[in-house]
Amino acid sequence: MVNVGASAAGASVAGDANGAPITPTGITHRGGPVNPTVTALMAQFGDGIERHEVVWGETTVFVKRDALHAIIRWLHDEPSERYDYLVDVTAVEYRDAMRPLEVVWHLRALGHRRFLRLKVELPKRGELAVPSVIDIYSGADWLERECYDMFGIRFEGHPDLRRILMWDTYQEGFPLRKDFPLRGRFSRAEQLKQALAANPEARYSMDDLTIAEAFDALPEDMKARLATERAERHGVEGGE
Repeated sequence: MVNVGASAAGASVAGDANGAPITPTGITHRGGPVNPTVTALMAQFGDGIERHEVVWGETTVFVKRDALHAIIRWLHDEPSERYDYLVDVTAVEYRDAMRPLEVVWHLRALGHRRFLRLKVELPKRGELAVPSVIDIYSGADWLERECYDMFGIRFEGHPDLRRILMWDTYQEGFPLRKDFPLRGRFSRAEQLKQALAANPEARYSMDDLTIAEAFDALPEDMKARLATERAERHGVEGGE
């Protein structure tokens, strides 16, 4: 038996007898059913929504920078939407110098089986800054830091916006920008010298990274469960 439900982009998706989704086939490159969230967004935010498109069955909505935070807040909180999972925050830069840089948010409404991609376009010669959504999704923390580290996009309101993949004193720019040289801006010797001179202990102490501290911060029921599992595991190992 095959059932039909709502797909990530608002199209019909086949499901098995238990309602589990089956990978859809025959999806067109452009066009097709639009995620129903788009209609709700246009009604709620009007001019804050610039346009939308469907590519390979996935709906992308281009929104204005000033409206972004309110839009994501509404998508997260609105009972009829409930986009409860922030999958990724990233960016796209095209080789066309006149084409804007795009900042991208991937959102999923797990209960509705919907996927939505939001984009904000930023002129390359303008201010590369967008609002942080860390107050809505705590998981945005490292995602926004990585996007800043690789593209130089600032997330306004982020409490700790600094590099995450490159070291804090990295001076060569932003590695995923199109103007970044493949071999870097400095010689290999200079790159090695800077890397060796980096002092992570100045930023992170062992107290910051200790497993014991992390364990103490866990909820009591989780700590009890982990302790029980550890005791059982060691009991089995001891019996062997």
